[in-house]
Amino acid sequence: MAISKDEVRKVARLARLGLTEDELESMAGHMESILEFVAKLSEADTEGVEPTAHVLDLTAELRPDEPHLDGNATEIMKSAPDAGFGFFKVPKVIGGEEI
Repeated sequence: MAISKDEVRKVARLARLGLTEDELESMAGHMESILEFVAKLSEADTEGVEPTAHVLDLTAELRPDEPHLDGNATEIMKSAPDAGFGFFKVPKVIGGEEI
């Protein structure tokens, strides 16, 4: 399928890309190659093949979701720049502005 420089120019404009004349010519060739490859893919016999999200049938083995401390809370709080009453103190932010 032949792609004209005008078609490449239109796609480049939609993608907000500024291409030179040489780049337009080069991209036309690349786009033709891509469309030829997609055409070959559409020729593949997929009769009876179930759609999948992944080529392998994998399931993630997850650990139980149980709360636990990974260290001494007192030691962790000592590393904070500002802390009090067992909590990290952070600047109050409302509407994206620091108060």
